[in-house]
Amino acid sequence: MADPSPLPAADLVVVGASFAGAACAIAAAQRGLRVCVLERKRDPGEKLRTTGIIVKEAAERTLLNRLPSRMTRQVEEVRLYAPSLKQVALAAPGYYFLTTDTPAVMRWLAEQMRANGVDLRLGAAFNACERSGDGWRVDGVGTTRFLVGADGARSRVARRCGLGEVRQFLYGIEYEFPGAVLARPEALHCFISKRYAPGYIGWIAQSPTGIQAGLALRHDPAHARAPDIDGFLLRAGRAGGLPRHLRPGHTRAGLIPCSGPVFDMARDRAILVGDAAGIVSPVTAGGIHSAWEHGWAVGRAIAAHLRDGAPPPEQVAVEAAPRFRAKRALRWAYDRLQFDWPFDLLLHSPPLRWAAERVYFHKRGSQGSGELDHPRRRN
Repeated sequence: MADPSPLPAADLVVVGASFAGAACAIAAAQRGLRVCVLERKRDPGEKLRTTGIIVKEAAERTLLNRLPSRMTRQVEEVRLYAPSLKQVALAAPGYYFLTTDTPAVMRWLAEQMRANGVDLRLGAAFNACERSGDGWRVDGVGTTRFLVGADGARSRVARRCGLGEVRQFLYGIEYEFPGAVLARPEALHCFISKRYAPGYIGWIAQSPTGIQAGLALRHDPAHARAPDIDGFLLRAGRAGGLPRHLRPGHTRAGLIPCSGPVFDMARDRAILVGDAAGIVSPVTAGGIHSAWEHGWAVGRAIAAHLRDGAPPPEQVAVEAAPRFRAKRALRWAYDRLQFDWPFDLLLHSPPLRWAAERVYFHKRGSQGSGELDHPRRRN
Protein backbone atom coordinates (compact mmCIF):
# COMPACT_ATOMS: atom_id res chain seq x y z
CA MET A 1 0.00 0.00 0.00
CA ALA A 2 1.32 3.44 -0.87
CA ASP A 3 2.30 5.67 2.02
CA PRO A 4 -0.50 8.24 2.33
CA SER A 5 1.87 10.73 4.00
CA PRO A 6 5.14 10.81 2.04
CA LEU A 7 8.03 12.65 3.62
CA PRO A 8 8.35 16.30 2.59
CA ALA A 9 11.26 17.27 0.38
CA ALA A 10 12.76 19.24 3.27
CA ASP A 11 12.14 19.96 6.92
CA LEU A 12 13.05 23.58 6.36
CA VAL A 13 13.41 25.81 3.31
CA VAL A 14 15.26 29.10 3.85
CA VAL A 15 15.07 31.81 1.20
CA GLY A 16 18.24 33.92 1.21
CA ALA A 17 21.84 33.00 2.05
CA SER A 18 23.04 36.11 3.87
CA PHE A 19 23.79 36.29 7.60
CA ALA A 20 20.30 35.62 8.99
CA GLY A 21 19.52 32.89 6.48
CA ALA A 22 22.88 31.19 6.96
CA ALA A 23 22.53 31.26 10.75
CA CYS A 24 19.03 29.75 10.62
CA ALA A 25 20.07 27.05 8.14
CA ILE A 26 23.22 26.01 10.00
CA ALA A 27 21.50 25.98 13.40
CA ALA A 28 18.77 23.68 12.08
CA ALA A 29 21.12 21.45 10.08
CA GLN A 30 23.34 20.90 13.12
CA ARG A 31 20.31 19.34 14.82
CA GLY A 32 19.86 16.93 11.92
CA LEU A 33 17.12 18.64 9.93
CA ARG A 34 17.03 18.46 6.14
CA VAL A 35 17.58 22.08 5.18
CA CYS A 36 17.40 23.64 1.71
CA VAL A 37 18.53 27.22 1.09
CA LEU A 38 17.46 29.08 -2.05
CA GLU A 39 19.72 31.94 -3.15
CA ARG A 40 18.95 33.78 -6.37
CA LYS A 41 22.57 34.84 -6.92
CA ARG A 42 24.94 32.36 -8.54
CA ASP A 43 27.81 33.88 -6.57
CA PRO A 44 26.89 34.72 -2.95
CA GLY A 45 29.59 37.39 -2.93
CA GLU A 46 28.19 39.47 -5.80
CA LYS A 47 25.77 42.43 -5.73
CA LEU A 48 26.00 42.94 -2.00
CA ARG A 49 23.88 45.40 -0.01
CA THR A 50 25.72 45.33 3.30
CA THR A 51 28.76 47.19 4.55
CA GLY A 52 29.89 43.97 6.23
CA ILE A 53 31.01 45.73 9.43
CA ILE A 54 30.79 43.26 12.32
CA VAL A 55 30.53 44.35 15.97
CA LYS A 56 32.56 42.69 18.71
CA GLU A 57 29.61 40.68 20.03
CA ALA A 58 29.08 38.96 16.69
CA ALA A 59 32.81 38.49 16.16
CA GLU A 60 33.23 36.67 19.48
CA ARG A 61 29.92 34.95 20.27
CA THR A 62 28.78 33.47 16.97
CA LEU A 63 30.11 31.22 14.25
CA LEU A 64 31.64 34.36 12.77
CA ASN A 65 34.46 34.01 15.30
CA ARG A 66 35.87 31.39 12.90
CA LEU A 67 36.30 33.84 10.04
CA PRO A 68 39.81 33.62 8.56
CA SER A 69 41.91 36.57 9.70
CA ARG A 70 42.65 37.58 6.11
CA MET A 71 38.96 38.49 5.71
CA THR A 72 38.78 40.97 8.60
CA ARG A 73 40.44 44.11 9.90
CA GLN A 74 40.06 45.29 13.49
CA VAL A 75 39.02 48.91 14.11
CA GLU A 76 39.01 50.20 17.70
CA GLU A 77 38.14 53.87 17.33
CA VAL A 78 35.24 55.94 16.04
CA ARG A 79 35.85 59.46 14.79
CA LEU A 80 32.60 61.40 14.79
CA TYR A 81 32.42 64.49 12.55
CA ALA A 82 29.97 67.36 12.93
CA PRO A 83 28.61 69.04 9.77
CA SER A 84 31.39 71.65 10.09
CA LEU A 85 33.87 68.73 9.99
CA LYS A 86 34.99 69.33 13.57
CA GLN A 87 35.64 65.92 15.02
CA VAL A 88 35.96 63.93 18.21
CA ALA A 89 37.59 60.53 18.72
CA LEU A 90 35.69 57.92 20.72
CA ALA A 91 36.72 54.50 21.98
CA ALA A 92 35.65 51.99 24.62
CA PRO A 93 38.02 49.72 26.57
CA GLY A 94 38.25 46.36 24.83
CA TYR A 95 35.67 47.20 22.19
CA TYR A 96 36.22 46.97 18.45
CA PHE A 97 34.57 46.53 15.07
CA LEU A 98 35.65 44.31 12.21
CA THR A 99 35.59 45.62 8.68
CA THR A 100 35.53 42.74 6.24
CA ASP A 101 36.26 41.51 2.78
CA THR A 102 32.51 41.07 2.52
CA PRO A 103 32.33 39.12 -0.76
CA ALA A 104 34.82 36.63 0.69
CA VAL A 105 32.81 36.42 3.92
CA MET A 106 29.61 35.59 2.03
CA ARG A 107 31.38 32.86 0.08
CA TRP A 108 32.80 31.53 3.34
CA LEU A 109 29.29 31.40 4.79
CA ALA A 110 28.19 29.37 1.76
CA GLU A 111 31.01 26.91 2.47
CA GLN A 112 29.96 26.67 6.12
CA MET A 113 26.38 25.85 5.14
CA ARG A 114 27.48 23.07 2.85
CA ALA A 115 29.95 21.75 5.42
CA ASN A 116 27.03 21.41 7.84
CA GLY A 117 24.93 19.45 5.34
CA VAL A 118 22.74 22.27 4.03
CA ASP A 119 21.44 21.85 0.47
CA LEU A 120 22.48 25.29 -0.80
CA ARG A 121 21.07 26.05 -4.24
CA LEU A 122 22.73 29.04 -5.87
CA GLY A 123 21.05 30.70 -8.84
CA ALA A 124 17.69 29.47 -7.54
CA ALA A 125 15.15 32.26 -7.08
CA PHE A 126 12.10 31.94 -4.85
CA ASN A 127 9.01 32.56 -6.97
CA ALA A 128 5.93 31.14 -5.31
CA CYS A 129 4.60 28.92 -2.56
CA GLU A 130 1.30 27.65 -1.26
CA ARG A 131 0.02 25.97 1.85
CA SER A 132 0.25 22.20 1.76
CA GLY A 133 -1.05 20.22 4.70
CA ASP A 134 0.94 21.27 7.78
CA GLY A 135 3.61 23.00 5.74
CA TRP A 136 4.33 24.69 2.42
CA ARG A 137 4.87 23.69 -1.16
CA VAL A 138 7.69 25.77 -2.64
CA ASP A 139 8.20 26.02 -6.38
CA GLY A 140 11.29 24.14 -7.45
CA VAL A 141 11.70 22.34 -4.13
CA GLY A 142 8.50 20.55 -3.17
CA THR A 143 6.92 20.42 0.26
CA THR A 144 8.57 21.59 3.46
CA ARG A 145 7.51 21.62 7.07
CA PHE A 146 8.71 25.20 7.63
CA LEU A 147 9.51 28.14 5.37
CA VAL A 148 11.82 30.95 6.49
CA GLY A 149 12.16 34.24 4.62
CA ALA A 150 15.64 35.75 4.88
CA ASP A 151 15.24 37.49 1.55
CA GLY A 152 15.75 41.14 2.39
CA ALA A 153 13.80 44.31 2.98
CA ARG A 154 11.37 43.66 0.11
CA SER A 155 10.68 40.06 1.08
CA ARG A 156 8.82 37.90 -1.43
CA VAL A 157 8.23 35.33 1.29
CA ALA A 158 6.44 37.97 3.37
CA ARG A 159 4.16 38.87 0.46
CA ARG A 160 3.46 35.28 -0.62
CA CYS A 161 2.73 34.10 2.92
CA GLY A 162 0.72 37.12 4.03
CA LEU A 163 3.20 38.14 6.74
CA GLY A 164 4.13 41.63 7.88
CA GLU A 165 6.25 43.80 5.58
CA VAL A 166 8.83 46.50 6.27
CA ARG A 167 7.36 49.95 5.61
CA GLN A 168 10.10 52.41 6.56
CA PHE A 169 13.56 52.47 5.05
CA LEU A 170 16.86 54.19 4.68
CA TYR A 171 18.48 54.11 1.26
CA GLY A 172 22.22 53.52 1.34
CA ILE A 173 24.99 53.58 -1.22
CA GLU A 174 28.64 52.64 -0.76
CA TYR A 175 31.74 52.83 -2.94
CA GLU A 176 34.66 50.45 -2.68
CA PHE A 177 38.17 51.64 -3.51
CA PRO A 178 40.30 48.48 -3.91
CA GLY A 179 43.87 48.73 -2.67
CA ALA A 180 43.48 52.29 -1.31
CA VAL A 181 44.69 53.21 2.21
CA LEU A 182 43.29 55.87 4.53
CA ALA A 183 45.48 58.40 6.27
CA ARG A 184 43.92 57.14 9.55
CA PRO A 185 43.02 53.50 8.93
CA GLU A 186 42.65 52.80 12.66
CA ALA A 187 39.26 54.56 12.87
CA LEU A 188 35.72 54.21 11.61
CA HIS A 189 34.97 57.74 10.34
CA CYS A 190 31.31 58.77 10.75
CA PHE A 191 29.86 62.04 9.41
CA ILE A 192 26.70 63.81 10.50
CA SER A 193 25.19 66.00 7.80
CA LYS A 194 21.56 66.84 7.14
CA ARG A 195 22.56 68.05 3.68
CA TYR A 196 24.10 64.79 2.52
CA ALA A 197 22.64 62.20 4.90
CA PRO A 198 19.29 63.34 6.35
CA GLY A 199 18.11 60.73 8.80
CA TYR A 200 21.42 58.90 8.97
CA ILE A 201 25.19 59.40 8.47
CA GLY A 202 28.04 59.06 6.02
CA TRP A 203 31.04 56.81 6.71
CA ILE A 204 34.57 56.00 5.58
CA ALA A 205 36.49 52.93 6.76
CA GLN A 206 39.55 50.86 5.96
CA SER A 207 38.73 47.28 4.98
CA PRO A 208 41.10 44.33 4.39
CA THR A 209 40.95 44.99 0.64
CA GLY A 210 40.83 48.80 0.43
CA ILE A 211 38.52 51.62 1.49
CA GLN A 212 34.74 51.60 1.78
CA ALA A 213 32.89 54.90 1.82
CA GLY A 214 29.18 55.54 1.76
CA LEU A 215 26.15 57.32 3.08
CA ALA A 216 22.49 56.66 3.67
CA LEU A 217 19.43 58.86 3.99
CA ARG A 218 15.77 58.47 4.86
CA HIS A 219 13.88 56.92 1.95
CA ASP A 220 10.64 58.65 1.03
CA PRO A 221 9.00 57.03 -2.03
CA ALA A 222 6.88 60.14 -2.60
CA HIS A 223 9.91 62.42 -2.74
CA ALA A 224 12.72 60.14 -3.84
CA ARG A 225 16.16 61.66 -3.50
CA ALA A 226 19.32 60.01 -4.79
CA PRO A 227 22.21 60.11 -2.31
CA ASP A 228 24.88 62.59 -3.46
CA ILE A 229 27.81 60.36 -2.54
CA ASP A 230 30.20 62.15 -4.90
CA GLY A 231 29.40 65.50 -3.30
CA PHE A 232 29.70 63.97 0.15
CA LEU A 233 33.16 62.55 -0.59
CA LEU A 234 34.34 65.86 -2.04
CA ARG A 235 33.21 67.53 1.18
CA ALA A 236 34.27 64.91 3.74
CA GLY A 237 36.91 62.81 2.00
CA ARG A 238 39.90 64.90 3.00
CA ALA A 239 38.78 65.08 6.64
CA GLY A 240 38.39 61.30 6.68
CA GLY A 241 41.81 60.73 5.13
CA LEU A 242 40.54 59.58 1.74
CA PRO A 243 43.30 59.85 -0.91
CA ARG A 244 42.55 62.11 -3.85
CA HIS A 245 41.73 61.10 -7.40
CA LEU A 246 40.38 57.66 -6.52
CA ARG A 247 38.01 55.80 -8.79
CA PRO A 248 35.53 53.45 -7.18
CA GLY A 249 35.52 49.77 -8.03
CA HIS A 250 32.28 48.11 -6.96
CA THR A 251 29.22 50.01 -5.77
CA ARG A 252 26.73 48.66 -3.22
CA ALA A 253 23.27 50.10 -2.82
CA GLY A 254 19.92 49.11 -1.35
CA LEU A 255 17.14 49.68 1.14
CA ILE A 256 17.74 49.33 4.88
CA PRO A 257 14.81 48.74 7.28
CA CYS A 258 14.69 51.38 10.03
CA SER A 259 11.40 50.96 11.90
CA GLY A 260 12.13 47.89 14.01
CA PRO A 261 10.62 44.39 13.82
CA VAL A 262 7.59 43.91 11.59
CA PHE A 263 4.27 42.89 13.05
CA ASP A 264 3.11 39.38 12.19
CA MET A 265 6.61 38.07 11.42
CA ALA A 266 5.62 34.43 11.98
CA ARG A 267 2.46 32.47 11.29
CA ASP A 268 1.37 29.09 9.92
CA ARG A 269 4.93 27.69 9.79
CA ALA A 270 6.27 30.66 7.84
CA ILE A 271 8.79 32.88 9.64
CA LEU A 272 10.76 36.01 8.72
CA VAL A 273 14.32 36.72 9.87
CA GLY A 274 16.95 39.39 9.18
CA ASP A 275 16.04 42.41 7.06
CA ALA A 276 12.78 40.71 6.03
CA ALA A 277 11.72 40.80 9.68
CA GLY A 278 13.04 44.32 10.28
CA ILE A 279 15.77 43.00 12.60
CA VAL A 280 17.97 46.05 12.05
CA SER A 281 18.89 48.80 14.51
CA PRO A 282 16.66 51.81 13.73
CA VAL A 283 19.53 54.16 14.68
CA THR A 284 22.78 52.62 13.47
CA ALA A 285 21.24 50.49 10.67
CA GLY A 286 23.49 47.70 11.93
CA GLY A 287 21.93 44.31 11.47
CA ILE A 288 24.55 41.56 11.26
CA HIS A 289 24.73 40.66 14.95
CA SER A 290 21.00 40.88 15.71
CA ALA A 291 20.11 39.14 12.43
CA TRP A 292 22.51 36.30 13.18
CA GLU A 293 21.26 35.82 16.73
CA HIS A 294 17.61 35.89 15.65
CA GLY A 295 18.20 33.58 12.68
CA TRP A 296 20.08 31.14 14.91
CA ALA A 297 17.31 31.19 17.53
CA VAL A 298 14.68 30.47 14.86
CA GLY A 299 16.70 27.60 13.37
CA ARG A 300 17.18 26.03 16.79
CA ALA A 301 13.51 26.51 17.66
CA ILE A 302 12.34 24.79 14.46
CA ALA A 303 14.65 21.85 15.17
CA ALA A 304 13.53 21.65 18.80
CA HIS A 305 9.90 21.65 17.73
CA LEU A 306 10.33 18.93 15.11
CA ARG A 307 12.81 16.80 17.07
CA ASP A 308 11.75 17.28 20.67
CA GLY A 309 8.16 18.48 20.60
CA ALA A 310 9.13 21.93 21.88
CA PRO A 311 6.72 24.89 21.57
CA PRO A 312 5.95 26.25 18.09
CA PRO A 313 8.92 28.20 16.69
CA GLU A 314 6.64 31.03 15.56
CA GLN A 315 6.30 32.02 19.20
CA VAL A 316 10.07 31.81 19.72
CA ALA A 317 10.69 33.95 16.63
CA VAL A 318 8.53 36.77 17.98
CA GLU A 319 9.93 36.56 21.52
CA ALA A 320 13.56 36.42 20.30
CA ALA A 321 13.25 39.49 18.09
CA PRO A 322 14.92 42.58 19.60
CA ARG A 323 12.45 45.37 20.28
CA PHE A 324 14.85 48.33 19.83
CA ARG A 325 12.53 50.46 21.98
CA ALA A 326 15.10 53.11 22.89
CA LYS A 327 16.57 53.15 19.41
CA ARG A 328 13.14 53.47 17.84
CA ALA A 329 12.56 56.52 20.02
CA LEU A 330 15.89 57.94 18.91
CA ARG A 331 14.95 57.24 15.29
CA TRP A 332 11.68 59.15 15.75
CA ALA A 333 13.52 62.11 17.26
CA TYR A 334 16.30 62.09 14.67
CA ASP A 335 13.82 62.06 11.78
CA ARG A 336 11.97 65.08 13.14
CA LEU A 337 14.59 67.09 15.00
CA GLN A 338 17.77 66.73 12.99
CA PHE A 339 19.55 70.05 12.49
CA ASP A 340 23.19 70.65 11.76
CA TRP A 341 23.84 73.48 14.21
CA PRO A 342 23.30 71.46 17.45
CA PHE A 343 25.94 68.94 16.39
CA ASP A 344 28.39 71.71 15.54
CA LEU A 345 27.70 73.37 18.89
CA LEU A 346 27.50 70.29 21.13
CA LEU A 347 29.97 67.86 19.54
CA HIS A 348 32.22 67.82 22.63
CA SER A 349 29.46 68.11 25.23
CA PRO A 350 28.71 65.34 27.76
CA PRO A 351 25.14 64.75 26.49
CA LEU A 352 26.22 64.16 22.91
CA ARG A 353 29.14 61.98 24.03
CA TRP A 354 26.74 59.98 26.21
CA ALA A 355 24.42 59.41 23.25
CA ALA A 356 27.32 58.46 20.95
CA GLU A 357 28.62 55.92 23.46
CA ARG A 358 25.28 54.14 23.49
CA VAL A 359 24.93 54.19 19.73
CA TYR A 360 28.42 52.96 18.90
CA PHE A 361 29.52 51.02 21.98
CA HIS A 362 26.24 49.66 23.34
CA LYS A 363 26.23 51.46 26.72
CA ARG A 364 29.96 51.09 27.39
CA GLY A 365 31.87 54.05 28.74
CA SER A 366 34.04 55.70 26.15
CA GLN A 367 37.51 57.15 26.34
CA GLY A 368 37.17 60.37 24.38
CA SER A 369 40.48 61.84 23.34
CA GLY A 370 39.11 65.33 23.61
CA GLU A 371 38.61 68.02 21.02
CA LEU A 372 40.50 67.70 17.77
CA ASP A 373 41.52 70.46 15.45
CA HIS A 374 39.19 71.44 12.66
CA PRO A 375 40.57 69.59 9.61
CA ARG A 376 40.84 72.74 7.54
CA ARG A 377 43.23 74.21 10.14
CA ARG A 378 45.79 71.45 9.71
CA ASN A 379 48.89 71.91 7.64
